[in-house]
Amino acid sequence: MFISKKKLLALLKANSGKIKQEILDFNKIERFFILSDKKDFYQVISDRTFQDLDMNEIFMFMDRTTSKVGQQFLYQVLRTIPGSNDRTEKFEKINQSLKENPEVRDNVLLEISALNKKDAYYIPSLFLENHIQKPKWFSIIPLLSLVSVSSVLLSFIFPQVLIFLVLLLAVNFGIHYWNKLNLYQYSSSIPQLLRLNQAAKKIVTFKGMKDLHPGISESIKAIDSLGIQMSLFKLEVKLQSEVGQAVEYLVELVKALFLIEPLVLYNVLKELDSKRVQIQQVYEYIGEIDAAMSINFLREDLPYFCFPTMIPDKKQVTAVGVYHPLIYQSVPNSIDLNEKSALLTGSNMSGKTTFIRTIGINTIAAQTINTCFSKEFVTPVFKIHSAIRISDDLLNDKSYYFEEVLTIKDLLKESNSGFGNLFLLDEIFKGTNTVERIAAGKAVLTYLNKGNNITFVATHDMELAELLKDTFSMFHFTEIVRDGNIVFDYKIKPGNLTNTNAIRILELNDYPNEVIEEATQLASQIYNYKINGND
Repeated sequence: MFISKKKLLALLKANSGKIKQEILDFNKIERFFILSDKKDFYQVISDRTFQDLDMNEIFMFMDRTTSKVGQQFLYQVLRTIPGSNDRTEKFEKINQSLKENPEVRDNVLLEISALNKKDAYYIPSLFLENHIQKPKWFSIIPLLSLVSVSSVLLSFIFPQVLIFLVLLLAVNFGIHYWNKLNLYQYSSSIPQLLRLNQAAKKIVTFKGMKDLHPGISESIKAIDSLGIQMSLFKLEVKLQSEVGQAVEYLVELVKALFLIEPLVLYNVLKELDSKRVQIQQVYEYIGEIDAAMSINFLREDLPYFCFPTMIPDKKQVTAVGVYHPLIYQSVPNSIDLNEKSALLTGSNMSGKTTFIRTIGINTIAAQTINTCFSKEFVTPVFKIHSAIRISDDLLNDKSYYFEEVLTIKDLLKESNSGFGNLFLLDEIFKGTNTVERIAAGKAVLTYLNKGNNITFVATHDMELAELLKDTFSMFHFTEIVRDGNIVFDYKIKPGNLTNTNAIRILELNDYPNEVIEEATQLASQIYNYKINGND
C-alpha cells in the first residue's frame, strides 16, 4: 500500500517516542552483538548479569529505534562498556546536530524507516560471517554459459542446433536449481544492503551528517559499485511477489539457459568479501544515528533523568532519587557510599533485590547510553557482575549450592582483575546451613570488598551486619502491619533491621495458634541465645 512521505513522517514522529508493541525477536536482534568483534571493549556484560538485571526487558523499554539496523546496534551498545567516551560523545553530537536541525531529523527518520523489515536483521552476516565458497567444479559454469550463448546465435543459422540447445538447457537447469539454495541464503540480506546504502547515500548529504563518520562517503561508493550486480537479488524477490507466472517462467528460462545466477552470485560474494570493512562502516553509520535518536526519544519519555557523573577510580557510588524504569510509579531512593559497600536487610518483597537491580541497571545505563534513571548518579567506571538469579542445573547434575559456589568463584576471580568492580548479590550461600552460610558469606564479602570494588548484597542474615560493620554500610527495607494488612513503603533506610514481622505475617494469614505460639517462643529463645549466649 502506497503512503505519501508526509503521512509516513507523521506516523513515524507519532510512534518514535513510544514503547514498541511488537514482539521482539532477540535471536535476530542480538545477531550483530554475537557476531561482532568485542576485544576492544572495556567489558562485555555477561549473559548471567544481563539476565539477573532483566536487561532484555530494559532493552524493550529503551528501544525507540526506527530501523532494525538501529535496533541491533542499540542492543550491542547495551551489552558493551567501551574503553573510552568516544561512543557516548558521538551519540551526544548526533543528537545535538539533529536538535539544531529538526528538518534533518525528519528526513533521517524517513530514510532509515526503509530498513524496518525483518530481512534487515541479516545484513551483519554479509560482513561478519563466511560466505559460500565456489565448488571445485565451478570452472565449467562459465564454459557452459558461453556454449549456451554460442548455441543460441548459431541456431539462427543452423536450426538443427536447437536439438543440442534443448539437451544443454536440461544440464543448465540442474545447475541453476542447485544454485537456488545458495541464492536464497542471500535473498534477504543483499536487497537490504542495497537499501542500507541508499539510505546512507541520502543521509550524508544532509547538513551535519557527513562528518559524523570519517570515510563514510568512500565506503558508500565502494558498495554502490556493486549495485547493478546486486540488483539480481532484488529482481528475484520482486518476481516472486509482483509479476505473473508466465513472465516469471520466461525470466527463469533465460537465467537458467545462460547460468546467470551462479555467475553473478559468486562474483558478488567475492566483491562483498573484499568490502567487509566498508559494509560494516555503513551499517554502523546508520546504526549509530538511529541508536542516538532512540536514546533521545527515551529521555523525552522519562519522568526525569540525569547525565551520570563519571569519576576517576574511586570507591564511591552516589544516587539521588534513583528509580527502576520498569516499575510503574517506582518509589525513588537515594544512597551515598564512600569507601564502603552496602549490606541490605529486610523481609521478602520489601524491595531489597529490586533496589540492587536498580543500582545495576543505572550503572550499566550510565556507561552505555550516558543516561541514568535518577536525579543524580555518581560512579566510577565499573565492571558489573552479579549473582542474583541462581538455579539448579539438573541437566548437568549441579545442585543449587554447587551452582552458587561456581558463580561466586567467578566473582572472586574478577575482584582481583585490577579494575574497579560492582558486585551485586542476593542471599549469598542460601543453599547451605546457617552457621556455614554466615561464616562463608562474611569471608567472601570481605574479599570482594578489596580495593575500589563495591558490593551490594541483600541478606536475611542480620548477623552479617555485626561482622561487616567496619567495611559495609548497613541499610534495610521494612514492611508495616496496619489494620491487619501488610504494607510496603519500598523506602531504603539506614542501619540494620532491628525488628521482623515474619511470624506476625503467618498469624495474619490464619496459621494455627499452636504454630504461632511455638514459633514465637522458639524465636525468642534463639535471639536471646545469639545476643546473650544464654539458653
